[in-house]
Amino acid sequence: MKGYRPARKRVTVSVGESVRIIRELQELSQNELAERTGIPQATISAIENDRVRLGVERAKVLAQALQCHPGVLVFPGWVLPTEAAA
Repeated sequence: MKGYRPARKRVTVSVGESVRIIRELQELSQNELAERTGIPQATISAIENDRVRLGVERAKVLAQALQCHPGVLVFPGWVLPTEAAA
């Protein structure tokens, strides 16, 4: 695709913000996500507000409930090396 240029990153998203964004896109409340994961609603709130670290095990549980890859939650700003050079 000649002339194609990928969009530039315009905002930085934290781990907690990525969890909140994906949850809201699926129209889930924190309480509904808590029910699906067994993680207390207060902990989900703390994760979304970056007061508590997500951690690998919580990332796996949340990713399964949100039907996404854990890497999407843990590394929201990740850019592949080939994309960085473009």
